[in-house]
Amino acid sequence: MKSTYTIKEAQREITRLVRSVEGGTLTTITRHDKPVAYLLSPERFKEILETIEILADPKAMKAIRDAEEGRGKTYNLEELPD
Repeated sequence: MKSTYTIKEAQREITRLVRSVEGGTLTTITRHDKPVAYLLSPERFKEILETIEILADPKAMKAIRDAEEGRGKTYNLEELPD
C-alpha cells in the first residue's frame, strides 16, 4: 500500500487509511504535490511528543551526551536497591 495520497484519494480511501495508520503506517496527504497533512497513530504521536520532551530537557540531553561519550554513571548490581 502506498503512503502518500492526494486529498481526493484520501477522501475516497479514508477507512482503509485509518486502518493502515492503526497498523503503524505514516500517511502523507498532499495538495498539488506538496504535503499538507500527516496521519499517524496515537501511539506514534505519543512517541514523538516524548522525544520532544526529552530533547527540550537540558539535563536529559546532558545525560545522553555523557553516556554516548562513555561518561555515564555506572552502578554495581549489588549496590542497587531491591
